[in-house]
This record gives sequence, C-alpha cells and structure tokens, in this order.
Amino acid sequence: MPPRKTMPVVHVALLRGINVGKANRIAMADLRELCEALGYAEARTLLNSGNLIFSAPRADARAAAKIEKAIAARLGVSSRVLVVTGRELDTIIEENPLAECDANPSRFLVTVFAPETNRARLEELAQRDWGAERLGVGSKAAYLWCANGIIESPASVAVGKVLRDGGTSRNWATMKKLQALVHSSTAARA
Repeated sequence: MPPRKTMPVVHVALLRGINVGKANRIAMADLRELCEALGYAEARTLLNSGNLIFSAPRADARAAAKIEKAIAARLGVSSRVLVVTGRELDTIIEENPLAECDANPSRFLVTVFAPETNRARLEELAQRDWGAERLGVGSKAAYLWCANGIIESPASVAVGKVLRDGGTSRNWATMKKLQALVHSSTAARA
C-alpha cells in the first residue's frame, strides 16, 4: 500500500503593530520572502497591515515564534505574531456572537488572542454594560462592536489592557477577506 499523502495546512499569521504610521515598517514582499525562507509555501499577504497566509505540511504550533524571531533578526522589527490555521479562522468567523453587527464591518473588530490568554478576564468584560458598544468572546477571539468608531472605543481599550501584546485586531471585512484567501489556497482545495 502506498504511503498516505497528507494535505498541507493553511495558516494565517497576524502581525501586531506593523506599518502603523511611520513605525515598524515591513514591506509585504519582504514578509512573503521571509515566510518562504522559513520553509513555508504559498506565502501571500493581504493589505499592508501584516496579514500573511501560508501553508505547511501540518499544523505548526511553532510558526508564530519562528516568524516573530525571523522578523526581528532579518527585518529589524519587533512584532508580536499570532498564527491560526485556516480551520481555526473558520471557527473564529462561525463563533461570531454579534452577527447583527457585521452590517458595518469598519466598526466591527475581531481581536484574535494568544493561546495563553486568560479568557475568564475577557468574559468578565463581556458581562459589563458597554452602552451602545458590544463585546463578545469566542474560543480564540473577542468581538467588538465599536458604535462610535474604533479609535476611542472603551470596550476596545479595555480588551487591549487585558491582552496587552497578546492580541491583534482586524475589522470584520479584513477577516472575511482572509477567510476567502484561505479558501482559495491550493492547500485548501486539495
């Protein structure tokens, strides 16, 4: 019997705090090249804000640390990197407890958090009355409806204080675009 061929696993790396203003600038071409130099395949980026899709032979729990270290060593930028698999991204989208808020995706944030996050603290925040704002928590992300915009959202500030550098936010439209890229990947179609 021939050996069973395993299907590559699509991953999404989310870089925190790059290309904001003039600080921590990283060219997306450099990020794709760095990813492929680490042995990952199909490296693609979305927008200019540190969204990287790539595939690996299997789920790589060390991908975030590898990419983070390589960015610091090769590009001279310190950035926290969070990585989820394509399936985990699907789960994040499916778990959205604020489905009614996705009508205005620029005010609807998804904050993906690190595995070591104390979810209980986020769930305590979700129980508070945020007025017009809303906050929900899933298994890998917090969902924030920022009714008056994301810049000075009290809920977003509170989540940021809990997560510190252990989370990074994207608006709903970006999350859906990432999901579409994941599903268009050769690995996802295999």
